[in-house]
Amino acid sequence: MAYDFDLYVIGAGSGGVRCARFAAGFGAKVAVAESRYLGGTCVNVGCVPKKLLVYGAHFAEDFEQASGFGWSLGEANFDWATLIANKDREINRLNGIYRNLLVNSGVTLHEGHAKVVDPHQVEVNGQRYSAKHILIATGGWPQIPDIPGREHAISSNEAFFLKELPKRVLVVGGGYIAVEFAGIFHGLGADTQLLYRGELFLRGFDGAVRKHLQEELTKRGLGLQFNADIERIDKQADGSLEVTLKDGRKLQADCVFYATGRRPMLDNLGLENTGVKLDKRGFIEVDDQYQSSEPSILAIGDVIGRVQLTPVALAEGMAVARRLFRPEQYRPVDYQMIPTAVFSLPNIGTVGLTEEQAREAGHQVQVFESRFRPMKLTLTDCQERTLMKLVVDADSDKVLGCHMVGPDAGEIVQGLAIALKAGATKRDFDETIGVHPTAAEEFVTMRTPVAD
Repeated sequence: MAYDFDLYVIGAGSGGVRCARFAAGFGAKVAVAESRYLGGTCVNVGCVPKKLLVYGAHFAEDFEQASGFGWSLGEANFDWATLIANKDREINRLNGIYRNLLVNSGVTLHEGHAKVVDPHQVEVNGQRYSAKHILIATGGWPQIPDIPGREHAISSNEAFFLKELPKRVLVVGGGYIAVEFAGIFHGLGADTQLLYRGELFLRGFDGAVRKHLQEELTKRGLGLQFNADIERIDKQADGSLEVTLKDGRKLQADCVFYATGRRPMLDNLGLENTGVKLDKRGFIEVDDQYQSSEPSILAIGDVIGRVQLTPVALAEGMAVARRLFRPEQYRPVDYQMIPTAVFSLPNIGTVGLTEEQAREAGHQVQVFESRFRPMKLTLTDCQERTLMKLVVDADSDKVLGCHMVGPDAGEIVQGLAIALKAGATKRDFDETIGVHPTAAEEFVTMRTPVAD
């Protein structure tokens, strides 16, 4: 049968665009449908604008610390509207780049909501197109729990477009999005509290990292409330919000920001017209080659609920393009040793196993740990401390995990991720000459394991 396209991609986010571009480069006839914005969550309401806001929030510390280096500054004033307008301009520029990447690759772009009609047909803007393969890369969407007053809360989608910086913010959640936005709001001058229903935020990260960040955020004056959850939100006559917690306490806020999870974006996608199955969490179920239970339909990225990170979606998109149209170049995605960063203030960078995971996996573990005040702060009153940690298999000497809390942690850990991916041992670290004076050299100078 002759199809209109070899591959039809639904969703022009990181994974969908990567797959479409390379599939077209391999000679396939490809179309992409997008109903919102080119670049997906990451470019528009995720990693990119968030990192810009993190940069903005960090300037408060830079101004404060400058006097220790002889700089006399006048009173600093922050204007939220300027930051948001400049952020919007940069995102618009990136949208244009994504458009050019697609069009210049020979991909047909359909701007509109795509719905799957049957295993080989998609409908967009009233027009139907047939395809040998359909790739679903529609990503995720933030969820706000169904509580009384939920309509008064916002998610990360709305946070990037607030008209003004709220004076009092409650951030609800314990994952990296909650921690990052709490740091942003606090750094920009809002009275900020982070509420999390668990004992300690960032579940799944190394225990030392979680505790260290808790200590550093507390030093900075960010309010942390654990074992706390919201019962209801009521809007007051003056426009402020009264938040009632499940323990009966009442808190006042101008903004309640929820970061308590994301769901797969499958709304009105037409999957009921196919044999595609969802897993128990509601994500599309796929095999190791990203094929769903409907052979012609594949899925990648946040919509399959594996590792919800932009670089992982990019790798999955590349893997699909190669397997379908350049099989001699196909390589499966390796989900081991994926580095990641949390752009909290201070940052977290991590790769490999946590100490807890290593012990649970049966390794005889040696832990090397260093906590110190960064050199930049020695001429200031700031008492922030950096944490660096290596998790090592005592039998093989192999470094299993690397963790850091401190300035530029993500930048430093990216390089170390290559070493761990290549199977570096603690001896390799020890025999590597450090770059002096840097914080990063601490990773190659830790000699004495922490007492078990």
